[in-house]
Amino acid sequence: MKVVFWAELIGTAFLVMIVLGSGTMAQNLFPGQSGAALLANSLATGAGLFALIQTLGTISGAHLNPIVSFVELLWKRINKRNFLIYISAQMVGAYLGVLSTHLMFNLPVFIISSVERSGFHLVYSEVIATFGLIMVIALSGKKHVEFAPMSVAAYIAAGYWFTASTAFTNPAVTFARMFTNSFGGMAPDHFLPFVTAQITGAVLAWFVLKLMSGREK
Repeated sequence: MKVVFWAELIGTAFLVMIVLGSGTMAQNLFPGQSGAALLANSLATGAGLFALIQTLGTISGAHLNPIVSFVELLWKRINKRNFLIYISAQMVGAYLGVLSTHLMFNLPVFIISSVERSGFHLVYSEVIATFGLIMVIALSGKKHVEFAPMSVAAYIAAGYWFTASTAFTNPAVTFARMFTNSFGGMAPDHFLPFVTAQITGAVLAWFVLKLMSGREK
């Protein structure tokens, strides 16, 4: 599990750098043009996520997301001890990703975000976005497994646009966003509602997948 720990830590760190770094670069290149910045951010995130899944998939499964590890636990594909190893690596990696992004863009390294992301519509968006993510992960590779990484990456890129919350769908990345005032920041007050919504969406997806699996039999 040591290799898995390091794969998840490094992978999640790079995921956060891709999300926040591309957002910061886009904001610098397109000041006052939020649509262009979001387009650049979503394309970079989708491309980077595809590369990370392809690179780390055979090592750790490329969870890079506590919600994905949680669903794997529900399916009993990993045990509780391994689940804790996954999420500890992901959370540490996420925070290191923030620090690294700030160093690259000459931003204050240690900061608590003050970016407001409140409202029922954003919380509901996270339920929908996370539900969809788990469904895509579970089903997209059933017929052609090689298409799964692209399907997940494409879904997240699309999620930036079709959800009001821009599809955080990841408690580790959500945690990291509390420590930046850059393009993707989020004030700590909103962390718990977002993560609760993500867990809710994941459990709903798991329940629906169980129903679908039962009917197939």
